[in-house]
Amino acid sequence: MNKAETNLLDRINTPDDLRALDADDLGQVCDELRAETIDAVSVTGGHLGAGLGVVELSVALHYTFDTPDDRLIWDVGHQCYPHKILTGRRDRIRTLRKGGGLSGFTKRTESEYDPFGAAHSSTSISAGLGMAVARDLKHKDNKVVCVIGDGAMSAGMAYEAMNNAGAMHSRLIVILNDNDMSIAPPTGAMSAYLARLVSGQTYLSIREVAKQLTTRLPKFFHDKAKRTEEYARGFWTGGTMFEELGFYYVGPIDGHNINHLLPVLRNVRDADKGPILVHVVTQKGKGYAPAEASSDKYHGVSRFDVVTGEQAKSKPNAPSYTGVFGASLVREAEDDDAIVAVTAAMPSGTGLNLFQEAFPDRTFDVGIAEQHAVTFSAGLATEGLKPFTAIYSTFLQRAYDQVVHDVAIQKLPVRFPIDRAGLVGADGPTHAGAFDIAYLSCLPNMVVMAAGDEAELRHMVRTAVEYDEGPIAFRYPRGEGVGVDLPERGTALEIGKGRIVREGSSVAILSLGGRLAPSLRAAEILDSHGLSTTVADARFAKPLDADLLLRLAREHQILITVEEGSIGGFGSHVLHALAGFGLLDSGLVIRPMTMPDLFIEHDSPDAMYKAAGLDAESIVATVFDALGREKPEQDIQLA
Repeated sequence: MNKAETNLLDRINTPDDLRALDADDLGQVCDELRAETIDAVSVTGGHLGAGLGVVELSVALHYTFDTPDDRLIWDVGHQCYPHKILTGRRDRIRTLRKGGGLSGFTKRTESEYDPFGAAHSSTSISAGLGMAVARDLKHKDNKVVCVIGDGAMSAGMAYEAMNNAGAMHSRLIVILNDNDMSIAPPTGAMSAYLARLVSGQTYLSIREVAKQLTTRLPKFFHDKAKRTEEYARGFWTGGTMFEELGFYYVGPIDGHNINHLLPVLRNVRDADKGPILVHVVTQKGKGYAPAEASSDKYHGVSRFDVVTGEQAKSKPNAPSYTGVFGASLVREAEDDDAIVAVTAAMPSGTGLNLFQEAFPDRTFDVGIAEQHAVTFSAGLATEGLKPFTAIYSTFLQRAYDQVVHDVAIQKLPVRFPIDRAGLVGADGPTHAGAFDIAYLSCLPNMVVMAAGDEAELRHMVRTAVEYDEGPIAFRYPRGEGVGVDLPERGTALEIGKGRIVREGSSVAILSLGGRLAPSLRAAEILDSHGLSTTVADARFAKPLDADLLLRLAREHQILITVEEGSIGGFGSHVLHALAGFGLLDSGLVIRPMTMPDLFIEHDSPDAMYKAAGLDAESIVATVFDALGREKPEQDIQLA
C-alpha cells in the first residue's frame, strides 16, 4: 500500500507521532489536516480562514520543535484548530465551541500543548518573553515560539514586547504570520534561499562578529559600516524595522511550502542568538475555494456544506442588535455630518460596516488598537466632532486607562456603543461582556445606558448623538432582538430616566439591559402564582432614576434588580442609593441578581444564562426565596 492510500493523520495522536514520520510525508499530512479542519468546522461553525492559512506552519512547527517542552504560543487563538487536531484533540474536534466541548481558543486547562490562553490579540510575545526569562532563570534550555498574525501586529502591545525582548537579547522566536501580505510578499526560490542563508549559524555568527568589530571603530566608520550592513540586508529582506527593535529578521518565506519552512525553522531552532523574527507569508482560507473567494476568507462561519460552502443560516425572528445599531447610526449621520465612527478592526462585528459603506470618509478603522481608538476619539471630540467608538465590552477593557484619563477626566463627549454585553455563547468567557457596567459606572462624568430591546437601542443611539456634556456609553447584547416594533428613527431619552413596562403591586423587578424579556416572562409566571408584579426598565445604570427607584421601593414588598453584569455594577448602585434614602431598614426585601463570581464556560447563550442564574425561572426562584417559600403548585396570594 502506498502512502497516498494510507491516512497518515490517523497515525498522529501527538506531535511525537508526527515527528516519527519522514519529512517527505508532511505534504500529505498537510492535505489531510486541511480536509479534517474544514470538515470539523462545517459541523461546529467557528473560525475557519485563519486556521486554513496555518496548516503547513502548524505541521512544520510541531515537526521541528519538541512540543510541549518547547513552548508554542498561538496569538489570538483563531489559528489554533489545526494545532488542536495535532495535539491529541482530534477525537473531540467536533465538539468545538459547544457546551462541555473544546474551546475555540487555546486554553491552559485543556491541554499541556496550550501553554498560554489566547482569545484577545497581541499577547503572545509578552507571554513568550516571560516564559523565556523564566526558562533562563531556571537554567533550562527549551525553546519559546510565538506565532503572531491575523492583524495582531497592529497592536502596540506587540511592539512593546518586542522592544523589551530586543533590549534583553532573550532567546525567543517570533513567527510573524503575515496572512494578508500587509508587509511584503515572498519572492519564490530566491526568498527561500536567502531565508535559509540569513537564518543559518554561519551567517548569524559572522554578523555578530562584525557588529563587535564595528563597535571598536571610530564613530564615523562605525556608523558607515552599520548603515551599509542595514542597506544590504534591507535591500534583500526588508527587515530593518524589526532589526531596530533588536530582532534578527528572517524572511519573508512562503508559509505554504514545507520545503521552505523546515530548513529555516531548524536553523532558528538551533541558533543560540536571539531574539529572532521569522516572517512567514500565508493565505487566509488557503486550500478551500469558497473561503479563498470570500471577502472575509471565512474568518468566522456558521455550520456549512463542505461541497458548496453554503452556510446554514436560520431565518431570524428579529433584526440583530448589531444591525439595528449600525442602521440607526447611519440614519442619524444623514442629518448630522459631525458624526464619525471609529472601530478597532471590527467593522462588521460592530455593525459599522453599514456606516462605512454609507460614509467611508467618516469611518476610521484603526486596527487592533483599542487604546489608540479611544484617545484618537478623544482628539476628534476636542474639535467638535461626535465620535462613536464601537468596541466590544471585553475589548474595551484593554483601553480602560484611556477611557479614564483621556475621556472621562476631560469630560469629552465620546460615544461608546458597547456590543456583546452579557454572555455571548460559543466564544465563552474571554468574550463575555461582564464587567463594563461596573468599570464605567464608577467613573465621574460618565453616563451609562443599557438597551432592554432593539427599539430602546435605536433611542439610545439618538440620545448619544444629542448628548454633548461628556462621555456616554450604551450597551446591548449579541444576537437577535426580541421582536418589538422599530421606530423609523430614535427619540432622545431624558438622561437618567427609566420606564415602567408592566404594572403590579407586590413584587418589583427592576431590569437593566437585555434581561428585560426574561423579567417580563418571570412576571407572567409570578402573576400565575398570585404575585402581582411590576417590571421596570432602568435604561440608565448611571445616573440612576431616583424617582423610579423610590416609587418601586415604597410601593412593593420585594424589589429584584436584574443585570447582565458582574457584582459591583447596577445592583450595587441601587443598594447604595437605597441606603442613602434610608430604605434598607424599611421592611423592603431586596435581592440583586448579577452574574456569579466565576467565568462561565462556553455554551449556548440560553444555557449560559441558566447556569448564571439569570433566566426567567431563576428570577421566579429568587422571588420565592426572598419570601422564604418554595414555589407552590397552586396560585397563592402574597401575605
